[in-house]
Amino acid sequence: MKAILRSYRQAPRKVRLVANLIKGKTVPRALVELDVLPKRASGPMKKLLMSAVANAKENDGIALVDLFVKEVRVDQGTILKRSMPKSHGTAHPIHKHTSHIMIELIASADIAPSKKMAKKTELEVEAPKVSKKTALAKVKAVAKVKAAKKTK
Repeated sequence: MKAILRSYRQAPRKVRLVANLIKGKTVPRALVELDVLPKRASGPMKKLLMSAVANAKENDGIALVDLFVKEVRVDQGTILKRSMPKSHGTAHPIHKHTSHIMIELIASADIAPSKKMAKKTELEVEAPKVSKKTALAKVKAVAKVKAAKKTK
């Protein structure tokens, strides 16, 4: 189950920040985190993730809660070369970068059970339509629980 976005007009370096955030998470949790994230790439990334979910549902009949983000790859697209007039009649180059984004999902039945997946939080099983304040509070609560476990 894949979805690809080509020639997205943002530098790959900036898009990879968002891509690395959702890699390896369940789809509902990734959707909640993309809703709350204040990055420009989070909107198109969420739309692309929903497209991959629709592909999985249509082609394989897999529900949204049974999917994990297996891979998110951000590659460099074409560079649009422009120039800006500067002093004494010279022209300085401007490079407008683009990105190719590929999301691949995997069903939870295809993944070997591990300790991480055995203990699902409430946030992972929840429906993705949640207000931003509630989602942010739940993400913070999950982070506190994880931090408390690490200190033990």
